[in-house]
Amino acid sequence: MPNYKEKQIEGFIEDLKNIAREQGITVRFEKGDFKGGFCILKASKMIVINKNSDIKRKAITLIRALKEIGLDRSVYVNPKLQQFIEDFEYENTDN
Repeated sequence: MPNYKEKQIEGFIEDLKNIAREQGITVRFEKGDFKGGFCILKASKMIVINKNSDIKRKAITLIRALKEIGLDRSVYVNPKLQQFIEDFEYENTDN
């Protein structure tokens, strides 16, 4: 797996957040004793990510939540972001 720099991961997280917004999904970063994921709150689709997680875990949580929701196939995902998603989709975050 490629070694991504923190700044690159931050950029990919921004891209993923934009994709979520385009689909009407709110992405929030909150403190708490949880890993994060997808939920529906009062009919609003939302992805909640633990603010205290490291950057890699935030990215993985966002990727998995978007996969769980299932994105519209018409959404464009640039090749670098697609590769990043494929690299991290099955990454173990239990460590």
